Amino acid sequence: MKIKFRKHASQQLKERGISKELVKLAIERGSKSRQGKNNFVSSYTYIKVAYKNFNDVYVIKTVMIKEKLY
Repeated sequence: MKIKFRKHASQQLKERGISKELVKLAIERGSKSRQGKNNFVSSYTYIKVAYKNFNDVYVIKTVMIKEKLY
């Protein structure tokens, strides 16, 4: 699995203290929803990852922290 991070996503990782390993786990193990032909959002633990998938290359567009549900 090859993962590439767009500049925006890299900045979000740094600002939010999220590791690249957690992003990889989100893609591998998280619940996924399709957002178009090659676009997906994967939800895992406390994060959501928006990405594109091209021939087993994952391009990370954005990384979000889930909102707390009370």
